[in-house]
Amino acid sequence: MKILVTGTEGYLGSLLAPLLMDEGHEVVGVDTGYYKVGWLYNGTPRTPLTLSRDIRDLTVDDLAGVEAIVHMAELSNDPLGQLAPTITYEINHLGSVHLANLAKAAGVSRFVYMSSCSVYGVATDEDITETSPTNPQTAYAECKTFVERDVSALADDDFSPTFMRNATAFGASPRMRFDIVLNNLAGLAWTTREIAMTSDGTPWRPLVHALDIARSISCALAAPRDLVHNEVFNVGDSAQNYQVRDIAEAVADVFTDCKLSFGDSGGDNRSYRVSFEKINDTLPGFSCEWTAARGAKQLFDLFTRIDMTAETFEFRGFTRLKQLEHLIATRQIDDGFFWVGP
Repeated sequence: MKILVTGTEGYLGSLLAPLLMDEGHEVVGVDTGYYKVGWLYNGTPRTPLTLSRDIRDLTVDDLAGVEAIVHMAELSNDPLGQLAPTITYEINHLGSVHLANLAKAAGVSRFVYMSSCSVYGVATDEDITETSPTNPQTAYAECKTFVERDVSALADDDFSPTFMRNATAFGASPRMRFDIVLNNLAGLAWTTREIAMTSDGTPWRPLVHALDIARSISCALAAPRDLVHNEVFNVGDSAQNYQVRDIAEAVADVFTDCKLSFGDSGGDNRSYRVSFEKINDTLPGFSCEWTAARGAKQLFDLFTRIDMTAETFEFRGFTRLKQLEHLIATRQIDDGFFWVGP
């Protein structure tokens, strides 16, 4: 299958593309290159041909011969979305719907969209399922709901979208991110020997390893069409719902010389437990292989191997907000987040 993957130079894309290539697929990448400077370790044996393009500039001709698209190239977390909400909507909502319309016009039959469990927002009394109401709290999460709504409306006999609502990702990637919770806590434990939580750690977060996300996409692409056509899947495992304090303790158990402390209840009201029964029961071949404890050990071993420094951990290329702020401040991208020539 010829698969176009957007965001191949990102945290997830740099793991997904080699996996799909190893499975025998022809993979073409698209990435605007905002985070090209972030490279933590040499862990990608195969990389696809990648077009250095903004998804907003793609045309039908760019999709010639493509049979499936995996779309994950968006401004990729809540703080980044708040930095420039208008541009977030232009890229994450309008840009993603533009790509879906191009895909349909080009005859692309499968369209897998990377959504997020953040669409659920604040806590409920029951574990959230795919049919639970969404309650997005940020521009990032709201755009996910808009894309799901608008792309779902395009589904027909020839165009089959699937929506993957990922839990919060963690784990090692060559294009590392240290601005997501477990990775951040592991980096702090390694470089400062301390995890000083500003909250009491009671909010709930579902976690899923980046490699398990990649496997879920592979399974969705391989699944019979009727199982995934216009379906929403929460991506993760119900056993991997953690309170934030549990995540911190899992890290501290591995980074044994780290001091762990907690603060008072914080102002962040995002807290949710998610049910992942649907994906584990209905998507052939999928189950999560990673836990928070195993992910913390993976990061400890990686940091040991590369002798990671505080300077590396704090480098802007590994934190989405820092890197975009740098590109804006140095006028490398314009007000619309398009690259500016030299």
